[in-house]
Amino acid sequence: MTDSPSSASVVLRPALADDVGWIAELRAEVLRADLERLGRYDEIRVRQRFRDAFEPAQTRIIVVDAVDVGSLAVRPDDDVRWVEHFYIATSHQGLGVGSRVLGMVLDDVGRYRLNVLQGSPARRLYERHGFVVDTQDDVDVFMTLDRAARATTESDGR
Repeated sequence: MTDSPSSASVVLRPALADDVGWIAELRAEVLRADLERLGRYDEIRVRQRFRDAFEPAQTRIIVVDAVDVGSLAVRPDDDVRWVEHFYIATSHQGLGVGSRVLGMVLDDVGRYRLNVLQGSPARRLYERHGFVVDTQDDVDVFMTLDRAARATTESDGR
């Protein structure tokens, strides 16, 4: 990766079934500190939950300067799209990669939902992109971005 995140090449490629293993490992690494803080880390379960939910057709691999560094899935569910499995290698966090990726995938007018772990710094990234908290409990924070409502408000001059 170059020193300047804005000059780095950030692209998304379609996921392959063979990507499941390294993404499961990435998930375990990225979520470990938050899950341990919440008393929820299980070395096997953290990987298996991803393996059980992985849908290559809905997943994109985040590639920075020709290196696979993360993943992101967008799953349709009726009138909403769920942003899931958004993991970026710790070596590439805090460099603007996550913001650039969200800018690429949140391009359609519509509703997006996601959940983030309580206390996760990722929540600030989602809030910067317009997500607002719907509900939360001791572990999860559920957030929504309604681009249709934003587009209507902006076109009405509000």
